[in-house]
Amino acid sequence: MELLSKLNSPVLYLICGAIVLFVAVICVVFAVRAYRMGEAMGIDRGKMKRVITASATFAVLPSIGILLGVIALSGSLGTPWPWLRLSVIGALHYETQVAEAASEAAGIGGLSAANMTPEAFATIALLMSFCIIWGMVLMIFNGKAYTKRLQAPAAPKEKKNGKKGLDLSGFGDIAMTAMFIGLVSAYIASYIGTIVSGAGKFAFAGTWLPLAVAVIAAAAMYVFLKIKEKTGAEWVDSFSVAGSMLIAMAAAILLGRIAG
Repeated sequence: MELLSKLNSPVLYLICGAIVLFVAVICVVFAVRAYRMGEAMGIDRGKMKRVITASATFAVLPSIGILLGVIALSGSLGTPWPWLRLSVIGALHYETQVAEAASEAAGIGGLSAANMTPEAFATIALLMSFCIIWGMVLMIFNGKAYTKRLQAPAAPKEKKNGKKGLDLSGFGDIAMTAMFIGLVSAYIASYIGTIVSGAGKFAFAGTWLPLAVAVIAAAAMYVFLKIKEKTGAEWVDSFSVAGSMLIAMAAAILLGRIAG
């Protein structure tokens, strides 16, 4: 608990808060410049205000999931660090998974305030930062070319034999989806592997709850997708991740109390 009090110290709040404030100011500057550019292009002010209002409204719903991530990580890593990670460049699914994996590699057996050590926190913080910086680094070298490709996707090149080459314009989305499915599958498989490895009733008692919560979360996401498909409501897409997390967390609490 002494370490957790240090991780919540005013100094860390000041350092992390200054960085978050700097990023927030940059966002405001770009928003103002974008609005002025819209006026220069002759876009109707009423349309731009409606876009701003709709974007702000939709941004509130996904931010619920981010807030849940900060709360979940603050119990073992303090509040300033998760707040910084998830406010600037972090992603909810990335931060929680990397923090959990790093804690196990550091030998403390998962995220726990009772087992957290300065060395373990340094390892977790380093990996959470190092593994996600490459998007910024690569943008320094190929950002301009990538932006041009987004504005005007290039047609597939023709080979000498007259056949078209492979169009990789959507490879990024496919790669991210495949990576996320792989991560989720690895976590689920670890629990299933514990059950089928012959560890007996004790292993099943310790792993059925995460598996049940994963099934409930997937079912909730499926319902949200079906609602969007049937109604065409775009706001459902923005709320689906946060809503699935809330439902899964509520189910975990309820099932945990029933099992206990």
